[in-house]
Amino acid sequence: MKKLTLVFIALFAVSMFTTSCREENESAEEQMEEMADDMEDAADDMEDNMEEAADDMEDAADDMEDTEMSTEEGA
Repeated sequence: MKKLTLVFIALFAVSMFTTSCREENESAEEQMEEMADDMEDAADDMEDNMEEAADDMEDAADDMEDTEMSTEEGA
């Protein structure tokens, strides 16, 4: 009787390992759609970074002009 119980426990354990939560395979269309979304997100991030860099450069140019004007006034 003990051996029979142990066999069922062993079979249950094996079945749990072989039918664990596996990720489902995505279709090619889903993979392409996901890739397109990722590329769009990357392009949006790049655009935001470019705009931020342009703003930083503009601020630096304004600071340089302000520094030049204050040195001319002091001279």
